[in-house]
Amino acid sequence: MLSVVLKTFGDLMSALVSQKKNLFSGETLSGWLFISPMMFGFLCFFIIPVIAIFGYSVTEWNILSQDSTFVGLQNYQEIFTENEEFWLVVRNSLVFAGGLVPLNIALALVLALALNQKFTGVVFFRTVYFAPVITAGAAWAIVWSFLLQKESGGVNQLLALIGIDGPNWLREPNWAMFAVIMTRVIKNVGLNMILYLAALQSISPDYVEASSLDGATPWQRFRHIIWPLLAPTTLVISIVTVVGSLKVFDHIYLMTGGGPESGTLVLAYYIYERAFEFFEIGYASALAVILFVLTLVLTVGQWLLKQKEQ
Repeated sequence: MLSVVLKTFGDLMSALVSQKKNLFSGETLSGWLFISPMMFGFLCFFIIPVIAIFGYSVTEWNILSQDSTFVGLQNYQEIFTENEEFWLVVRNSLVFAGGLVPLNIALALVLALALNQKFTGVVFFRTVYFAPVITAGAAWAIVWSFLLQKESGGVNQLLALIGIDGPNWLREPNWAMFAVIMTRVIKNVGLNMILYLAALQSISPDYVEASSLDGATPWQRFRHIIWPLLAPTTLVISIVTVVGSLKVFDHIYLMTGGGPESGTLVLAYYIYERAFEFFEIGYASALAVILFVLTLVLTVGQWLLKQKEQ
């Protein structure tokens, strides 16, 4: 939505500057009227809340007593120098993103390459792999929390058929993060698969045919032709997936509650915990600002890295 708003706004400004149109002329006014609902929603539900979060982050505000005191950067100082749990939360968030992002992208690409072929039932398989994307996140997490139980879970029952004693997936620190990552990957991989599939179908078959005539192997065709042409799509997918991995909340809340032993306590859930369980709105707002900055840095970093490669 942001990109659409900024593009439309930029086009209007270019028209005003280049053609010297009056700000309230008929054509320009029509443009403003068309984007006004989106601008209003963007202002009310993004810009104003973000500004408010920055303001709350420099206060000590207890939501129960409604007492608010300006404390400056005290919340940030406490987070970085006194709160040892914060660094555990950051580590968990980076582990979650570091596991989810490459798995999601790799699996989405493999599925897209497989389903880009013409065979009987290809539409059915595309639908099956995309179905989890439109499934409610809460329902998905609840179902998987039952499937991953120690004794009665469907996953361990299937493993028992081949003689494997499955772990207590969501109650053992060494397995809980892995279980949450995998269920999240399965949930969202279909969307990235569709994006890759659309990009693959936009590649001219002439490139592939020419490389085949030159004697290129399937791997060489993928490595030197298909993969470079997928670079813009990969950039979009990686940015969206990284942002989504850092703000994950529903899976953690419903499957593990940040446990066991804070093994899956990620930053988004930690913000919720400090705000609505400990009622420290100012402190939670400072954590939210840190999450915002971390997401922004990673997003810009990915963008600059791709630009450098090109």
